[in-house]
Amino acid sequence: MVDFNADIVSFISLGNVLLGDSIDLYLEDIFNNYTVEIKEYSLPAPSSEIRYAYSIQNGTLIIVTTTDDIIVSVGCNEKYAGKYKNRLYAGITMQELSQRSKDLRILNGALIVDQDYGLSFTLPPPYDEIADSLGQIPHDLSLNEIYVCDHSGWINK
Repeated sequence: MVDFNADIVSFISLGNVLLGDSIDLYLEDIFNNYTVEIKEYSLPAPSSEIRYAYSIQNGTLIIVTTTDDIIVSVGCNEKYAGKYKNRLYAGITMQELSQRSKDLRILNGALIVDQDYGLSFTLPPPYDEIADSLGQIPHDLSLNEIYVCDHSGWINK
């Protein structure tokens, strides 16, 4: 069952929703208990793969699947109450994140924390497009989205 208080576990789960599971395991729960909006989108070229995003309770939880219904990413916004390693959460400021982590990297419009490529903080516009260094991000900026997925392909970027 979906839980907006569950721990955030990199490479594994967010909201008790497991990467690699079929969305079918969660459909009854989410449609019977929450407001759900489904959007289709394409990944950027050259991939152009189709993805489906299930936004639950206005983005409190976002489940992203392939066309085969396999969950490849789970995200949350600042309304989500669970934490990563009991110290990081959606809605944290850039200053707090810097103080609570040893290493931050900007990759593809996201922040990777302590070289953990199974979790990322999404940089909000315009910083997702213009920030090339951490110094370009205001300390008081709220980082309202976290995603759990497998970004290990980004390691050498």
